[in-house]
Amino acid sequence: MKVILCLLYALLFAWPTGNATAHALDPGYLEIRQIASGTWSVHWRKPDVNGKPMSIDAVLPDGCTPARGPDPVSDSKAWVSSWVVECRAGIAGQPIEIEGLAVQNNDVLVRLHPLQAEPTTLRFTPDTSVQNIPSEQTTWSVFIAYFQLGFEHILEGWDHLLFVFALFILVRDPWRLVGAVTAFTLAHSITLALATFGVLNVPGPPVEAVIALSIVFLAMEIVKGGEGRSRLSKQKPWIVCFGFGLLHGLGFAGALADIGLPANDIPAALLAFNLGVEAGQLSFVGSLAVLVIAWRSVALPISQTATLATAYGIGSVSMYWFIERINGF
Repeated sequence: MKVILCLLYALLFAWPTGNATAHALDPGYLEIRQIASGTWSVHWRKPDVNGKPMSIDAVLPDGCTPARGPDPVSDSKAWVSSWVVECRAGIAGQPIEIEGLAVQNNDVLVRLHPLQAEPTTLRFTPDTSVQNIPSEQTTWSVFIAYFQLGFEHILEGWDHLLFVFALFILVRDPWRLVGAVTAFTLAHSITLALATFGVLNVPGPPVEAVIALSIVFLAMEIVKGGEGRSRLSKQKPWIVCFGFGLLHGLGFAGALADIGLPANDIPAALLAFNLGVEAGQLSFVGSLAVLVIAWRSVALPISQTATLATAYGIGSVSMYWFIERINGF
């Protein structure tokens, strides 16, 4: 029993507490917009890492002067810089490098806006820190980029994962669990789309605080369910998850607004991002199920005491986040 409790608490408290956000959707962003023949304006946004800009830099093609921008300044969320470059020839087919990205656990979106061509979106990762600018881009390439973005970054949203983890403990029936996770994704897809199109505009800090409370609620439901009570969250978890999903979608919207969406492919990008989120959530749930099955095959079943101890751990971490975010108003 002590071994089980130690493992569960290690999983819980390995997650960061300070400066935790609802969704760690914070890649770098580089926008290159043509303003005249041979002239481009550049906007470069670096993620913040403990109060300093991430150690990456955008390097434009050799024919562009200057190839690097000035030192960035903080806008309280990230580090930004803007400048104008002169490029001697067309930049299609020329390489762009995100220097230093290979040693970072992040990615960078690059958006190019030529005067006489459709905008192009590129996604740079640690494995692909140098790419050639394509002459044109398809909707399919936008779809792939935003699907990967949604999949990867949902797995870095610590309190979102904690919500799904609590849901996994609460809902024991596999099909009900999958239905609840899907309802959650459907709901935050709705509010994400409404916020993207300007229908909803809710301040971020209160949303982040209430998201932390949603995890506290699930922790309480786990505890009360252990007392033998029949709970709506267990009988019809998709109802609860749909309601909280609407809230979590607003958290996604604030983060996605910092990145932006390709103007000509907003529906495809939104659909791809949400499908990526769903795939990431189901992958996380599947990994938890495999771990539980493996544990039960070599050891005793997880006891009710361990479940309750985990619920109290989830509630404690979530309350810490809630208080931290209230103090940050």
